[in-house]
Amino acid sequence: MNKKKIVFLTGTRADFGKLKSLIKISQESDEYEVHIFATGMHMNSLYGATVDEIYKSGFKNIYQYINHETIEYMDRTLAKTIDGFSHYIAEVKPDIIVVHGDRLEAMAGAIVGSFNNILVAHIEGGEISGTIDESIRHSVTKLAHIHLVANEEAKTRLIQLGEFEDSIFVLGSPDLDLMNPSNLPSLNSVKEYYDIEFEEFSIAIFHPITTEYDKITQHVKEFVDSLIESNLNYIVIYPNNDLGSIEILSEYKRFENNRRFKIFPSLRFEYFLKLLKNSNFIIGNSSAGIREAPFYNITTIDIGSRQNGRVILPSILHTDYDKTIILKAIEKAVNKTNKDDNKYLFGKGHSDKLFLDLLNSKELWLTSHQKQFQELQKNE
Repeated sequence: MNKKKIVFLTGTRADFGKLKSLIKISQESDEYEVHIFATGMHMNSLYGATVDEIYKSGFKNIYQYINHETIEYMDRTLAKTIDGFSHYIAEVKPDIIVVHGDRLEAMAGAIVGSFNNILVAHIEGGEISGTIDESIRHSVTKLAHIHLVANEEAKTRLIQLGEFEDSIFVLGSPDLDLMNPSNLPSLNSVKEYYDIEFEEFSIAIFHPITTEYDKITQHVKEFVDSLIESNLNYIVIYPNNDLGSIEILSEYKRFENNRRFKIFPSLRFEYFLKLLKNSNFIIGNSSAGIREAPFYNITTIDIGSRQNGRVILPSILHTDYDKTIILKAIEKAVNKTNKDDNKYLFGKGHSDKLFLDLLNSKELWLTSHQKQFQELQKNE
């Protein structure tokens, strides 16, 4: 029996966290031959060379590809990724390509798959955000044949975009598969591994917004000023490698030799989850504050426009880039307690099993490679 070939494309520590449980359960099945195309930030030593974490997870058939040109030219990086991935799938000849989210790597995978008549499955389409990522995400939706969304709200958006309902499957957010506390390492082992001595701490992640590049220097200065003046302990994680990350990292040099800050290019996903679960709050503009933090009832201070349009929860405090406002939000977050009423907005942590059931269904493999636009039904 010929096994179906699945290629998972991953470009960042974040999307690997979303894909990890899906890769694991499909690799463990006798029905599928699983391959991983690792590129993007995984291959960049400045951001921790996180391809090593893919190997440490026990996965096989990992292909490494350096796609980054210069941060200033994301279009050139996209072009190089398309070229590299095209040559790769010409050799592997997969039956399906699985991409996640809203990064240029996902767009490259969707372009190559659709142009080569290969099924493309897109995870977590139908989301809203306040950056170029939203344009990329919706573009991937229009190229993908199968949509694995986080919730009914995202499904509705895809239908609004003209996708057929029978091509959309509510999978939940796959990273929740890893978030059960029983699946995580102990806090002491995590602290020992990363040499963290804080008794109490918060998490800080600040990503660039490419459409606000002209303001990035001032925005990150306000952010760094706020963290320093709060006089609290922080675990700071590098931004993604979009345009503006160099300016952020330059400002982060002010944290050096300050005992209240521990800075990391990247963290193992399960280790990050354990730290998040035990943090006072998470601050910045990472989607982890919208997705993962509410699962653990951790308060989020969401700064700026990057997560605009995403779910609104009582545990999320939205602020502008003004230091005074950010400091007031920090003061509020320190004393804030949250309920778990919204814990399951993105699933209940069994996306991997739903994914495998879908792979095992005959209907999936009968999905048409020819995309069509579904008109919304007009009221009579």
